[in-house]
Amino acid sequence: FINEIGIEGQQNIMAAKVLVIGAGGLGSPVLQYLAAAGIGNIGIVDFDHVEIHNLNRQVIHTEKSIHVDKVKSASAYIEELNSSIKVTSLMTKISTDNVDGIIAAYDVVVDGSDNFNTRYLVNDACSRAQKALVYGSIFAFEGQMAVFNYKGSKQLRDLFPEPPHPEDIPTCDQYGVLGPLPGIIGSMMAIQV
Repeated sequence: FINEIGIEGQQNIMAAKVLVIGAGGLGSPVLQYLAAAGIGNIGIVDFDHVEIHNLNRQVIHTEKSIHVDKVKSASAYIEELNSSIKVTSLMTKISTDNVDGIIAAYDVVVDGSDNFNTRYLVNDACSRAQKALVYGSIFAFEGQMAVFNYKGSKQLRDLFPEPPHPEDIPTCDQYGVLGPLPGIIGSMMAIQV
C-alpha cells in the first residue's frame, strides 16, 4: 500500500460512498479506478444504453453490452472486478425532482454527464447539500476537470454563472471525441475522488 494512505486511509476508502453520474466516456474510467481502489459503495446514475459507437471511449462496456442499459453493464463490470463493493444502479435521468434525493446518501459526487442542464442541476444540488463535486468535461481533443464545493470552495456557477445557450454548444455526436481523452480526464477525476 501507499504509505501516505496507510491502513486507516484504505479503511476510509472502503467506507466511502461515491455517486458517479454518467456511465459513459468519463464515467467508465472513473468507475474502473474507483472500483480498483476499493471504494466501498458506488452509486451509478445513467438513463442511456450502450451503442456500438460508444465503445471507442467507454471502456467498461463491450460488444456484448450493446443495447444493454449502461448502469447494468457498468454494475456488472464493477462486480466482476471487485465483488465486495456495494453497487447501486439508477436507470434514470437527473431532474430537479430527483437530484437532491439521489445525492443525499453519498459523500462525494462525480459528474461525468454530457450536457449542461445536468451539470448545473448536479452542481446546484451539491452546493445546497455541501457535498464535494468532482466535475469533468470532454470535447473533441479537449478536456477539463475541477473539484467544486470542497469544504465550501468555489462551485461551477462561480466560474460560469449561467449555462451557455443550447444552440451555441457543439456536441460530441457532431464532432466526436478522441478515444483516449475520456480515459485521461476520467483518471484525473478518480484521483481527485
